[in-house]
Amino acid sequence: MSGILDGRIAVITGAGSGIGRGSALCFAEAGATVVVSDIDVAGGEGTVELIKQSGGAASFIKCDVSKAAEVEALIAGVVAEHGRVDCAYNNAGVEGESAPVHLCSEDNFDFNYKVNLKGVFLCMKYEIQQMLKQENGGSIVSTASIAGLVGGKYMGAYVAAKHGVVGLTKSAALEYATKKIRVNAVCPGAIRTPMLERLMEEKPKMAAATIAMEPIGRLGEPEEIGRAAAWLCSDQASFVTGHAMPVDGGIVAA
Repeated sequence: MSGILDGRIAVITGAGSGIGRGSALCFAEAGATVVVSDIDVAGGEGTVELIKQSGGAASFIKCDVSKAAEVEALIAGVVAEHGRVDCAYNNAGVEGESAPVHLCSEDNFDFNYKVNLKGVFLCMKYEIQQMLKQENGGSIVSTASIAGLVGGKYMGAYVAAKHGVVGLTKSAALEYATKKIRVNAVCPGAIRTPMLERLMEEKPKMAAATIAMEPIGRLGEPEEIGRAAAWLCSDQASFVTGHAMPVDGGIVAA
């Protein structure tokens, strides 16, 4: 992947750990200057340090993606520092609580919506506003999930929000296809992240079932999602827009 994002300015949300951190390292390895963002300051700054240790360039801006003013400030901060936003990976997300629909609390539904869907919408909104000002446009990728492509028991709020991310991705791709702005999504399967590790500790049977459903026979790694997102942001994917790409070890193929 070395060089496919040479000279690009990339902003990645939720990059303090898990898929976001792994992706930030991949984007830097591919040649991008990475603006790391998260609500977790220590985690985000830790990601920046890892990138710098590997010879890359990175900085950190704190942002809660569910708050419009903070997202607007994030993009303004990137532009103030670098002059543009070439690539954006909207990865910040939460798992919420597991419950069947009739027991799902309104607070849990609202929490999933606020971060997983509204957060992606706000990021897209301000990224697109900036990219429309740029001669070369830009590329946007958001983290959906295989839960954005198929249903899943006991996770209705999460599934609804992630389906929303896929729908928003497709709509934005059509709206800006002639404006040099490509919009895609990645749909991870079971990935070895702190989120999944918490599930494995709290609900080992559910975790075991999650791993067992992977046709490829193992969990995915954060970097495997990051490499897919970096490719979608690169010129190698110049004819790809509106795509929700499964990176899932074959789950949705079954």
